[in-house]
Amino acid sequence: MTLLHATEDVVRVLTSNKVIAVVGFHRDSTKPAHYVPEYMHRQGYTVIPVNPTLAERGESFFGHRAVATLAEMTVPVDIVEVFRRSDKVREHLADILAMHPLPRVVWMQQGIRDDLVAQELSAHGIDVIQDRCMLADHRALL
Repeated sequence: MTLLHATEDVVRVLTSNKVIAVVGFHRDSTKPAHYVPEYMHRQGYTVIPVNPTLAERGESFFGHRAVATLAEMTVPVDIVEVFRRSDKVREHLADILAMHPLPRVVWMQQGIRDDLVAQELSAHGIDVIQDRCMLADHRALL
């Protein structure tokens, strides 16, 4: 597994993976952490919000109840999409690695990058995309 940069890798990720867990999902529909996952849901992806506050309130979005952590996911996840600042990504590493099964891909949204976390995820067989917008790539490439 590797750090993915090439257009054909991004196309492969978007076409062969359909379940997305969104770390840092936001309930405000004007925020990218809401409208990007909403767009992906409208494109036929299963989107599961990961946000401890929303999970505590029992809130649901796109037909799925928010969860507090990735490790408590009850369905296999293909992609973990990260909407947290770069300096917060490391806080989610243990949670990602506690998932069973592990996700195929961790996608850090545009402006989000942590090369050390990416290398560690890659060492565990997880493909990593950093600093790319899933919505923009989906629109441009599919």
